[in-house]
Amino acid sequence: MDIFSITGAAYLVAALLFILSLAGLSRHESAKSGLTYGMVGMAVALVATIATVIDVSEYVDDRGLVIALMLAAVAIGAVIGLWRARIVEMTGMPELIALLHSFVGLAAVAIGWNGHILGSHEGMPSLVNIHEAEVAIGIFIGAVTFTGSIVANLKLSAKMKSAPLMLPGKNLINIGSLVLFAVLTAVYVSLDTHDNATADVLLGVLTLLALALGWHLVASIGGGDMPVVVSMLNSYSGWAAAASGFLLGNDLLIVTGALVGSSGAYLSYIMCKAMNRSFISVIAGGFGIEAPSGDDKDYGEHREIQADAAAELLAGAKSVVITPGYGMAVAQAQYPVADLTAKLRARGVEVRFGIHPVAGRLPGHMNVLLAEAKLPYDIVLEMDEINDDFPETDVVLVIGANDTVNPAASEDPSSPIAGMPVLEVWNARDVIVFKRSMAAGYAGVQNPLFFRENTQMLFGDAKDKVEEIVRHLDD
Repeated sequence: MDIFSITGAAYLVAALLFILSLAGLSRHESAKSGLTYGMVGMAVALVATIATVIDVSEYVDDRGLVIALMLAAVAIGAVIGLWRARIVEMTGMPELIALLHSFVGLAAVAIGWNGHILGSHEGMPSLVNIHEAEVAIGIFIGAVTFTGSIVANLKLSAKMKSAPLMLPGKNLINIGSLVLFAVLTAVYVSLDTHDNATADVLLGVLTLLALALGWHLVASIGGGDMPVVVSMLNSYSGWAAAASGFLLGNDLLIVTGALVGSSGAYLSYIMCKAMNRSFISVIAGGFGIEAPSGDDKDYGEHREIQADAAAELLAGAKSVVITPGYGMAVAQAQYPVADLTAKLRARGVEVRFGIHPVAGRLPGHMNVLLAEAKLPYDIVLEMDEINDDFPETDVVLVIGANDTVNPAASEDPSSPIAGMPVLEVWNARDVIVFKRSMAAGYAGVQNPLFFRENTQMLFGDAKDKVEEIVRHLDD
């Protein structure tokens, strides 16, 4: 059996492991095994690829140099990956994932240019044209993913304003860029030979066009849509990998890219549905385009509460729902929240969690944080599962959430988040909102919930305040 047969079999095993990984990651109970399947699958693919390169390198003059460069690249990547994995916090995970997507896009661009420089080895003109189309498409998707992911990283890490870039005729810019890409690709494919400067210039212009489009696409999307953007870029990186797979004739890249691309696209669809947004509207622009007219409205005075009074309110409750948001992640409050949950349940209080599909800045962000704090899976419910129960709930604790509990989404047609399904916490008897200040949320929209008669504000660091409540409960 030759090395290519062994590699093909290994790639098939790796592809099956990746499928099992996605299946496992779809549920809390099997997430750990799903992660293990993915790691083993990647190890199998990596070993098979290294073995293939070592085997075929005997036909290269500088075989030792080729092997050394490959192993050095693997070692450097492994060291950087382990370093980042060890130091990154859950609050920094969204921007790290966005940055990792950019690497996939950059790799696709490099592979595309390599395919252009080496040219096609096919004899039939139609197959040569297919190769050239794969080059152009792979470079375009990869370049869009590269710059788009960098902008997403900068926005999520607050190194760039989250407000959308509003260039005149931005939709025409996007559509025009796609049309120009199609024209450039058609001209590139129609050239008789690619061993000339014209093809290089065409592909260079196409690359620059894609880089600019990727930057503009994400820069023109507001902060409120960033969770969808991360998912969308995940899908783009998958399609970029699949395009590279076709170019290299690598079945594993094709399968893996298709899995990532399709799952990312479906996740984007689910999130857009949860936000009552169309995918096209997300691409066209984001929340927070300008301060809505309702921001100047006088909502009245907010009421404040202290930790001791909050503890007394919780101690007298029969049912409590906790709705976490990104503020809980920033404060690292999931552990004291788990402690508070245990204390209340020991007193006979029913405690559950309500999770909005886009809570935080990454799909599943809150679920991971709560699982990290060892909270039982059966009390962590999705928005659709818990919304009808708020009228029978005594106390709701809103910890670091804002836009996902904003009643303006269902009551104010002029609001930028109008129509977005939210957690209807205001229907509970009492609502306690943990916040550092009265500032608007990430979408830049004021929240009338803060001024409701049954809402009280608990200002300060969420972790400190929850710990203070726990101490009062013990007393």
